[in-house]
Amino acid sequence: MLSPKRVRFRKQQKGRMMGAATRGNQILNGEYALQATGCGYITNRQIEAARIAISRKMKRGGNMWIKVFPDKSLSRKPAEVRMGGGKGSPETWVAVVRPGRILFEVGGLDAETSLAALRLAMYKLPIKTKLVKKEDQVKKEALS
Repeated sequence: MLSPKRVRFRKQQKGRMMGAATRGNQILNGEYALQATGCGYITNRQIEAARIAISRKMKRGGNMWIKVFPDKSLSRKPAEVRMGGGKGSPETWVAVVRPGRILFEVGGLDAETSLAALRLAMYKLPIKTKLVKKEDQVKKEALS
């Protein structure tokens, strides 16, 4: 599972997921990508499940890039514990995802296999996503 080697603070505040992603919203390495259209948290287990789904469909061909990393800790208090007594202990690691963020990139395969692999990963994630192509992104940049 993905998790940071060390962090400055063990427990973090919740924060707010407002607005679209300003960084990590361009396809850099591959030809096809999975882009978030909604916001939310993606846990390290969900990222791993999507990675396995993609790699199984690709059958050791082509390349895959994971563009998100779970670097935020979520804490939780045990069940049936009274109010007070401080913040709970860190339970899981999550990646904060805003709309427009590229989650996975795939390259070096034909279009049909690449899109099928990313579609399988789509079902493993808790947020709404869409499939994007690098050539569409290049066309948009040329128009603007």
